[in-house]
Amino acid sequence: MSQPADLIRALVRPAVQSMQAYHVPPATGLVKLDAMENPYGWPEELVDGWLGRVRQAQLNRYPDPSAAELKQRMRQALDIPDGAELLLGNGSDELIQLLGMALGGAGRTVLTAGPGFAMYRLIALFTGMRYEEVPLREGDFALDLDAMLAAIAAHRPTIVYLAYPNNPTGNAFDRAAVQAVIEAAPGVVVLDEAYHAFCGESFADALAQHPNLLVMRTVSKMGLAGLRLGYLMGHPDWLAEFEKCRLPYNISVLTQLSARFALEHVEVFAEQTRRLREERERLFAALEAMDALTVWPSRANFITFRVPEGRAVSVHAGLREQGVLIKKLDGSHPMLGDCLRVTVGTPEENGQFLRALERALG
Repeated sequence: MSQPADLIRALVRPAVQSMQAYHVPPATGLVKLDAMENPYGWPEELVDGWLGRVRQAQLNRYPDPSAAELKQRMRQALDIPDGAELLLGNGSDELIQLLGMALGGAGRTVLTAGPGFAMYRLIALFTGMRYEEVPLREGDFALDLDAMLAAIAAHRPTIVYLAYPNNPTGNAFDRAAVQAVIEAAPGVVVLDEAYHAFCGESFADALAQHPNLLVMRTVSKMGLAGLRLGYLMGHPDWLAEFEKCRLPYNISVLTQLSARFALEHVEVFAEQTRRLREERERLFAALEAMDALTVWPSRANFITFRVPEGRAVSVHAGLREQGVLIKKLDGSHPMLGDCLRVTVGTPEENGQFLRALERALG
C-alpha cells in the first residue's frame, strides 16, 4: 500500500499535525479510578424500569432534533434558572467544540487558568484559535486574579474558560475572583461546572446579571457518563447562535430516552453523590495521613496528590500492577510534576487503592 505521508503534510493543517490525539488507557479488569466516574451502578429495579422504556424506543426513527421532552425533564429535575435556554451536546466536549466553531478563527483567543481541562486547549487549536494560559498560584492552585486580569487586558479573549471546581486540581476558585473575571472579560466567560454536584456552589443564578456568562454542566459525574450528555445554560440569544453550529440529531434516541428516565429518579443519583462526598473526606484524611504525600483538598469527586520526587511513574505503574488504575498527571503540565489523581470510588475500591498505594510507595 502506498504511503500518504506527503499528502498528509500538504493537506492536514499544521496545527493538527503538531497535536497528539487524546489517549484513554484500557481499563478492563482493573479497579477504575482514573476518569471521575460515579462508581455506583443502577439499582436493579431501576434497570428493570429502564429496560421497559428501551423496549418502546423507535430505533428506526431519527431522534427528536430539539430533545424537547428531555429539556423539559431537565428543567424539572435540575436547577435550571428561569429564563435560561439549554443547548445539549454529546458530552461537554461537543459543547466546547460548538463554542469554538461559532466563535473561533484566526485572531481569536481562548484564555484559561492552568493547569486546567485539556479539551480547552485542544479544541481551541483545532478551531483555529490562539490559546493562552494563566498559571494558577503555586502551592494552593488558587486563581491568580491580578495575572488573569492582566491577561484579559493584553489578549482581549473571545472565550474565557474557568472550571468550577477545577480539573485536575479539585479546588473551587474564590467567587469574588471569578466575578471579577466575568466583569472584566470582553468576550464570553464559560463556567464549566462539571463537578457542581460535589461542590454545592454554582454561578447559574448569576446568568441573568451577566450577558456574557455561560454555564456548562454534564450528567456524567452524577452517574450517567455512558450517556454522553452535556448541557450549556445561557441567554436564549447566545444559544440561538450556537444552535446553528450543532449538527442535527446529535443526542440519540437512546440517550434522550435513558436520560429522561434517569432524571425521573434523580433522588437515587443525589444519594449516590452524597455518599461519594462523604467517602471523599475519608479518602482525603487517609491520604493526608501518609507522610510521603502532599494532598490538596477537593470540591470534586477526585483528589490530586504529589508523591516523592521522581516517583510518579513507578507509583502509577505499581498501582496498575496491583489492579488499580488512577490518572498520572506528572508530565502533563509543568505545575503537576510528580502528581497523580484518584477518583473517589466505593469504600471497597478506595480501601483497595489505599492498600495498593502503601505498597507502591514502599
